[in-house]
Amino acid sequence: MALEIGDKIQEFIIKDDQGENFNSKDLIGKKAFVLYFYPKNFTPGCTKEACSFRDSYQDFLDLGVEVIGVSSDSVASHQKFKEKYGLPFKFLADINGDLRKQFGVKSNLLGLLPGRETYVIDKKGIIRLKFNSINAAKHKKIALSIIKEITYE
Repeated sequence: MALEIGDKIQEFIIKDDQGENFNSKDLIGKKAFVLYFYPKNFTPGCTKEACSFRDSYQDFLDLGVEVIGVSSDSVASHQKFKEKYGLPFKFLADINGDLRKQFGVKSNLLGLLPGRETYVIDKKGIIRLKFNSINAAKHKKIALSIIKEITYE
């Protein structure tokens, strides 16, 4: 069952781009975060999306928000992707698709590609945005607008 706006996320532990365990409870209760799922490192749309978040990363940090990318790529692939494009935020290696399943991220293109879906999760762990679009250019802009709304509540 897919998570929806208003749902509280469950704790999850997954390998990050350094091969370390990332635990969602390290953020919940401390800061809001953007969790964006994307199909594959180094593909044109995914690179554009990652660079878009990179170029606005300081805007997110200034609002007290972390950005985290998630794909089924390996830790080593994430390291190369980050290095090549100067990506400053954390990536999670969802190799078996467990996190994708936990959130209920749907596949795109007749089920051939993992979906592109962005979540804004507030400080309490509540989903405030769930945005699904193959259009990589829209994700950062919409996430940032929702973050600005919730920081002024």
